Amino acid sequence: MKSLRVLLALVLVGAVAVTAAPRPAADAQSQTIKIGLLYDHSGPFSAAGSLNCWRGAKMIIDYVNERGGVMGKYKIVQVDGDSQSKTEAAINEAERLLNVEKVDILAGIYSSAHAVPLAEKVDRQKKFLWITTAIADAVVKDRNLQFTFRPQPNGSLFGEASVQYVAHYAKDRLRKAAKDIRAAIIYEDGPYGTGVAASNEAEARKQGMQVVLKEGFSAQAPDLSSLVTKLRASRPDVIFHTGYNPDIALFLRQAKEQGLRTRIYVGHGAGHSQLAKLKEAFGNEVEGFHTTDPPASQLIDPKRLKPGVWDLTQEMVKRYKAFEPTIPVGQIAPHVSMGFNNMWILLNDVLPRAIQQHGGFGPEALAKAARETDIPEGGTMQGYGVKFQPAGHPMAGQNMRAIAAVFQVVDGEFKHVYPPVVASLSNPPVLLPASSPFAFR
Repeated sequence: MKSLRVLLALVLVGAVAVTAAPRPAADAQSQTIKIGLLYDHSGPFSAAGSLNCWRGAKMIIDYVNERGGVMGKYKIVQVDGDSQSKTEAAINEAERLLNVEKVDILAGIYSSAHAVPLAEKVDRQKKFLWITTAIADAVVKDRNLQFTFRPQPNGSLFGEASVQYVAHYAKDRLRKAAKDIRAAIIYEDGPYGTGVAASNEAEARKQGMQVVLKEGFSAQAPDLSSLVTKLRASRPDVIFHTGYNPDIALFLRQAKEQGLRTRIYVGHGAGHSQLAKLKEAFGNEVEGFHTTDPPASQLIDPKRLKPGVWDLTQEMVKRYKAFEPTIPVGQIAPHVSMGFNNMWILLNDVLPRAIQQHGGFGPEALAKAARETDIPEGGTMQGYGVKFQPAGHPMAGQNMRAIAAVFQVVDGEFKHVYPPVVASLSNPPVLLPASSPFAFR
């Protein structure tokens, strides 16, 4: 615990009284910082990961507040908003949090379909937006946003990582060269799915794979049987699937009914990463499934982290048991880590610097502090470092050091299997087991 005390000393150092324009001097401010947490507490996105992101963010805010607040002085006032899994509701809630509740920071945002319009609207108001979850490149790409920052990996990294993983194991597991692999890419047709699928396709072609089907669908589609029929006809070795929660369950149910077979099944976050929920619906039939997401903190080798960081991961796991007391550690969704870790970066790194060096916690001070963030690999609970692309860069505000990890369900729990820097299994099964109803016979 000594290392934890050392780490907390960095979080809870004494405040320096400085002047923030246009805010009053920091020592004259109320000793609180209002953070609006905007996630989906209702609707289909809630169970697809948004609620777990909120839980992670809430846990670290509670943890810091219990120790006196940011720098031991500024307590966080958490103000929640419910996006309701609807873009219009997300925009309305953001306006309420910023202009009625007068939060200092707007944080969260699960869905890329919400984040794309929100980022532009919030940035235009010169308010500070901290995105913990939504991954689509389109959120920041070519927009030169000045007050929007995302420590989270972007969608292109997801699509690249999953294809590179399959190519890496092609010879040993499929007994094929990458050029002989038949890949199918299916995706929900919003900015999240479209972006990941485009990256899947670009990387597959770079690796020489045969893309035998690429098709989008609505996340609200009531029937995906025609898509399953096309997949059966294309006979893919691997299916790359980007979706949310209801559409994933619908697809898998209809794929099983119609006898769809493949060798490798790879999802990308959202419902694919809610293993406990998948097991409720499909039991052991999810064995061998993959998901691609930022690393799950609890699955990372502590030796790969800077001193003290693993202690916070253990704190996260302990606190999460209040929400799901019986959940095995290997089934805790990576979305919990996203909320916890990405909010910790804000509270531990950005806010103290903004107050000490830039005059307070107004948008300008926060943006300057975020641009100076320089956390090395191993310096966060998810293993990656943090350095934001500068203003003027095509991906301004995006964390250039973030990584996406590939997980596989092995013996009923998630294991990191790629890239090697976070892999907890060096020799994963990769293929669906023979017992799987989705596996080639």
